Amino acid sequence: MLPLEVRKFLYDISQACQMLDGFVTGKTYANYRTDPLLRSAVERQFEVIGEALRRAVELQPGVAERITHTRRIIAFRNRLIHAYATVSDEVVWGVLEGDLPRLTREVRELLEEPEAPPPG
Repeated sequence: MLPLEVRKFLYDISQACQMLDGFVTGKTYANYRTDPLLRSAVERQFEVIGEALRRAVELQPGVAERITHTRRIIAFRNRLIHAYATVSDEVVWGVLEGDLPRLTREVRELLEEPEAPPPG
């Protein structure tokens, strides 16, 4: 059971995953490379995911055991924010295709669990 505050961050991740899926449905890597608006939108949602996951894990460390590659997701966010000039379009597209479905599934499973009762 997860506290409400952690569930809020997981919900943000879930929403970002849905947006990412919507952004790239029907798109190719070539579309991604040549469309700065699409790249910006995708990168922004990955930033949201990484920050929300960092904060969820900070509040509930056990979440890290339930999300595959938690450290890598947070590090990816940090790279997008702080080392944006070194971000490879191929890497971002690879994360979209290879890792996003699993993250979406894992977060959905966490959100399907009952909410923890409020403290007190």
